[in-house]
Amino acid sequence: MKETILKRRTIRRYSPKEVSDELLDGLLEAAGRTPTMGNLQLYSVLVTRDEQMRAALSPAHFNQPMVMSAPVVVTVCADFRRTSVWAENRKAVPGYDNFLSFMNAATDALLYTQTFTCLAEEAGLGTCFLGTTIYMPQLIVDTLKLPRLVMPVATLTVGWPDEEPALSDRLPLEAFVHREIYTDYTPQSIDEYYTPKEQLEENRRFVEINHKETLAQIFTDIRYTKKDNEALSENFLKVLKAQGF
Repeated sequence: MKETILKRRTIRRYSPKEVSDELLDGLLEAAGRTPTMGNLQLYSVLVTRDEQMRAALSPAHFNQPMVMSAPVVVTVCADFRRTSVWAENRKAVPGYDNFLSFMNAATDALLYTQTFTCLAEEAGLGTCFLGTTIYMPQLIVDTLKLPRLVMPVATLTVGWPDEEPALSDRLPLEAFVHREIYTDYTPQSIDEYYTPKEQLEENRRFVEINHKETLAQIFTDIRYTKKDNEALSENFLKVLKAQGF
């Protein structure tokens, strides 16, 4: 498993080879052994194979081509509905329509997503994690007919790889592991951790073609702006409330 993770690549191009139900269901079931709060498994997984359904989901993911080219799209939801319905049918009164419950369910869902990703890639499949899931959640809610207390938090495209892209760069261990207490970052440590990343040819080129001075400005001024973050946050909280949390 360690070697698989160290070599993992995000796959955006897929072969037309089918992913069998037997393989997929086995991976989905095995991922259910992931850690979970109170042994409640506060997630639901929606598997989308149908081309028309994938086309309906595609706009929620900014029409990224892998949504249509991958044979399987997996949407993982924070789900307190199942637990609540169970409680109501067992003479118990659930109290899970709140933000803490959403956070617990979202944590469960993301842990499941990571476990499934590792298992799928170990089996030779390729995956792409779509961070766009939380950008336009209402469209996903409507398309997948998600009821109250169910909120989409993660999406994966899954299929057999038709490419072998280069490994993405990663920060060194010292950049994100803190021993005993949190050690705040200094200009010197930032230079140490980020200069190799900034000096990569592809990142230098990215800065150049976007007419920016630093790689950091690519993220703050173009990719993840304050304005967009605030607007998307407001929308996410609106949908979260509408879903009962």
